[in-house]
Amino acid sequence: MIPREVKLVEVGPRDGLQNEPRPLDAAAKIALIERLAESGLRVVESGSFVSPKWVPQMADTDKVMAGIRRKPGVSYPVLVPNMKGLDGALAAKADEIAVFGAASESFSRKNINCSIAESLERFAPVVDRARAAGVRVRGYVSCVLGCPYEGAVAPAAVAGVSAKLFAMGCYEVSLGDTIGVGTPGAAQAMVEAVAAAVPRERLAVHFHDTWGQALANILACLERGIATVDSAVAGLGGCPYANGASGNVATEDVLYMLDGLGVRTGVDFGQLAAAGRFVCEKLGRPPLAKAAQAQAARLEKAGERA
Repeated sequence: MIPREVKLVEVGPRDGLQNEPRPLDAAAKIALIERLAESGLRVVESGSFVSPKWVPQMADTDKVMAGIRRKPGVSYPVLVPNMKGLDGALAAKADEIAVFGAASESFSRKNINCSIAESLERFAPVVDRARAAGVRVRGYVSCVLGCPYEGAVAPAAVAGVSAKLFAMGCYEVSLGDTIGVGTPGAAQAMVEAVAAAVPRERLAVHFHDTWGQALANILACLERGIATVDSAVAGLGGCPYANGASGNVATEDVLYMLDGLGVRTGVDFGQLAAAGRFVCEKLGRPPLAKAAQAQAARLEKAGERA
């Protein structure tokens, strides 16, 4: 049964912008984050404290975190790779952080230059220290339905990494189809395998739309009781370490589908679409969200009739 309420986790200001070729300055990022929060989104991932050598688009996360007007009831998580990243997050008064592992050994080594086991050992003290400081921790698992180096990934491998992140203290584990190769049946099988190891209500899904399957995959996972979905406004970004991985599924498209299903999100489509148009104007490109394109065409026609 599809949940009556779904939490949307907006990842555009981090996972989206980190792979856009044109960087945005801190002021534009702050304006985007504030617009997204005003739309009703309860979680807006706002940056990452990673080495600017590897992800230069996120080099000003400290300025962004210092500049945003934090709306009550909204969380502004940041990604951290290690203890140094946590230092930055704590100094920025982050209320939530995210750590990231992979279900593929090859991807783990290419992405963070260590094995899966080593990555989990590295994150354990980060999670402990964050939780001791009262900061919530979310876990990401990459390549849950396929790897650019290894091909298919076994659901059991995804379940194993997810269970370790949950046991470590992550309150939620987000399952990411990093290269967007998944299909609905495979997505459901993966979710069922992970749900045998981690409570279903602690799972989220994070789909890229490389093969045009993201909305179908999300719906398939909703049918299996998943009630948290990651998405990026305007379909921003992708993964810089996965060749051919197109943008995240667009938040506007996910919201339009959920609204049509009668699922509550608390997010206003008009305000969300306006935030998407804002960031795309700054980036000099059109929004990839089909629903946003359709709304813009409708508004244009209405203006012509007026």
